[in-house]
Amino acid sequence: MMSLDTYKVIDTISLKDISTKVVVRDAKKDLKKSRKKLSKLQDAMYAEGKYSALICLQGMDTSGKDSLIREVFKDVNARGVVVHSFKVPTELELKHDFLWRHYIALPAKGKIGVFNRTHYENVLVTRVHPAYVFGENIPTVHSLDDLNDEFYHNRMDRINDFEHHLAKNGTIILKFFLNLSKEEQKDRLLRRLEIPNKNWKFSADDLKERKLWDKYQFCYEDLLNRTSKENAPWFVIPADDKDSARCILAKILVKELKKYNFKEPTLSDKLVAQLDDFKAQLNKE
Repeated sequence: MMSLDTYKVIDTISLKDISTKVVVRDAKKDLKKSRKKLSKLQDAMYAEGKYSALICLQGMDTSGKDSLIREVFKDVNARGVVVHSFKVPTELELKHDFLWRHYIALPAKGKIGVFNRTHYENVLVTRVHPAYVFGENIPTVHSLDDLNDEFYHNRMDRINDFEHHLAKNGTIILKFFLNLSKEEQKDRLLRRLEIPNKNWKFSADDLKERKLWDKYQFCYEDLLNRTSKENAPWFVIPADDKDSARCILAKILVKELKKYNFKEPTLSDKLVAQLDDFKAQLNKE
């Protein structure tokens, strides 16, 4: 497996030059080890109460986001992980600015929040389908001509500001793009059609969106290059092999969270001096 640092977006990248498949030997075994470490890190983060962690997941349809969340966070205390899957904005959400629904879903200190699809949908899906923006009733948007590159780059600047503010206030932000090949997506869609108990996962819209593959890749590449910052980095994870993708992402999570050296609070000298007395009281019951 490549060094974990090679997955981080530091310089300008081109997605066509990045492999979508890396096979990690003993990926499932390594994932189990990482899960235990992640659980301990979250316990310490919760006890310390200074930081929260926001894990952002983006990827094309069938890239494996749902199953990755299930497998990577399986051993973390259920109360320590909150997952939000953002769908089409509701009527109420459209009456607020485009970041509002994401802000109110942020994790509290001590917890890990996972955004399954994220605030980046606002510079991704809306860029591929700009007419969606009309639903936001923005005063300065009158026609499709207003929804140009400048509009979306301005939104990316606002997202950078948003994440900078969060990071300054104790939110650890780690963003992952599950980099799937078009060929592998085809195979996964076919499996949804061929295996009866997976039929429910298939939608005709998947095929419509697949036809826009190149536009999505362009938009992803642009946002990755413009919004990967030191306080909120993007990592491009090869997603064609699901076990390996989960293993790599979990290892990166552990490596990045360890940097914060979470410390469980220590008891005061007064309480330490009373411990034997407390034990004696309990043993007398």
